[in-house]
Amino acid sequence: MAVRALTELLDRNQVNYHCYNHPPTATAAQTAQSTHIPGDHMAKTVIVSVDGELAMALLPANEYVDPDRLRQALGARHLSLAREDQFKDRFPLCEVGGEPPFGTLYDMRVFIDESLLKQDWLAFNAGSHTEVIKMGMGDFLKLSQPESISFAMHH
Repeated sequence: MAVRALTELLDRNQVNYHCYNHPPTATAAQTAQSTHIPGDHMAKTVIVSVDGELAMALLPANEYVDPDRLRQALGARHLSLAREDQFKDRFPLCEVGGEPPFGTLYDMRVFIDESLLKQDWLAFNAGSHTEVIKMGMGDFLKLSQPESISFAMHH
């Protein structure tokens, strides 16, 4: 499973983390509720297409990507939420929608919304709709090397 590649990366880098199993959920907000993780700590990974290149946008579970803000911040000509058929093959061991936010594992850029950086830890899907990993923000930033941008909006 995808969680193995991720935990191997974390173990190799001597990262302290916790892996939780939970009943299947369809959204990051439901996962946060199911695991009793605050929505502002539960990060969701949204796959976007930036001028034809796939990338990950990471933001709190209770927020939404504002494509125009992200496009403008990146100076991109085109930015859209990627369709499932555009990216499902990029994550061979992951359930669609369960992609962990480690672009280093998938050769993708990662953009993190600045609001997440206020937290000292975060949690995210570990490749499925039933596994979550919780880890310190410092370790996450070191390993994932995301680019910090403000692009989330409340609905």
